[in-house]
Amino acid sequence: LKISQDSLDLAKTLLENGEVIGMPTETVYGLAGDGRNSSAVRRIFEVKGRPSDNPLIAHVHKDFDLESLCYIERDYVFDLIKEFMPGPLTLVMKSKGVVCSEAICGGETLAVRMPSHKGCQELLKKVNIPLVAPSANLSKHTSPVTATHVYNDLNGKIPLILDGGKSIGGIESTVLDV
Repeated sequence: LKISQDSLDLAKTLLENGEVIGMPTETVYGLAGDGRNSSAVRRIFEVKGRPSDNPLIAHVHKDFDLESLCYIERDYVFDLIKEFMPGPLTLVMKSKGVVCSEAICGGETLAVRMPSHKGCQELLKKVNIPLVAPSANLSKHTSPVTATHVYNDLNGKIPLILDGGKSIGGIESTVLDV
């Protein structure tokens, strides 16, 4: 569905009920679920065929309180956030345990990003929770840059793909351990 208030409302309901959905970002489409919900996270790994020892990235809106999710232990991190977020940058920080253990594969760190895609920001603002998401394709397949690509790979496996047009990046975000 094209991004609209109705499709965003549907997405919120599905996510609140532990479902996973396809969502656009500026880089590639993501397979998103509630990062606090262990069963939703397990569903992401199952749908994608992703190894369960490969942590997921938490996506949040631009006004989300990152310090509620992670310990920001270095002052320069605030400069990075101000300069490059929202955008295709993922920061790896020590987790505060809000995002479930399955999403971080039992580790102590959490990767967080703020996509700059307008429709994705609308979704993230509406749900106001960390959505964990790898790329919305089967493992080892090319990362999707359109809703049609997601549909071709995951048809029948997820209840909704939010169509936000073609992703302009085409490759995943840069990951920086801070």
